[in-house]
Amino acid sequence: MSSTVMATAQVAADATLGPGTKVWELAQIRERARLGASCVIGRGAYVGPGVLIGDNVKIQNYALVYEPARIADGVFVGPAAIFTNDHNPRAVAPDGSQKKAGDWAAVGVTVQEGASIGARAVCVAPVTVGAWAMVAAGAVVIRDVPAFALVAGNPARRIGWVGRAGVRLVESGPGLWRCPQTGELYTGDEDELKG
Repeated sequence: MSSTVMATAQVAADATLGPGTKVWELAQIRERARLGASCVIGRGAYVGPGVLIGDNVKIQNYALVYEPARIADGVFVGPAAIFTNDHNPRAVAPDGSQKKAGDWAAVGVTVQEGASIGARAVCVAPVTVGAWAMVAAGAVVIRDVPAFALVAGNPARRIGWVGRAGVRLVESGPGLWRCPQTGELYTGDEDELKG
């Protein structure tokens, strides 16, 4: 199965698209970006140079994923979400001269397996979003997000836990959490959850 690229999308000649990956209208995939199998890159989305994306990833319309982001398998990136790459952004140096590409070191956002980033959320690099975590729409992530955490707000803070199904977990006893959809059990405390 080959990849599908719409006519108005821009894919760099040295970018790699896995089999079954679809790149929709007006999307831009930059140099050396590597996308796994069966990904969906929505209309107007941007994937920066050298970004690494796993299999079965969905990057929705107008999301901006700046280098050197790393996105694991099964991640969802909602519409208009942004992954930044400059912790101290400035257009000019202290002397007033315009900054050039080599005048700063890019820092990246890492999103681990199965995590979801809500619409218009902003992940301010450098941060890691843990496996199966969920970032609410409009959240501003400035600190690492633990695996299975549900975070919301500006700045984002943990408001609960979610399981692999994406459903908020319910406490079933001390250190025990249950998914109301699947019945799957998770163990942990207020800082960490394991499934």
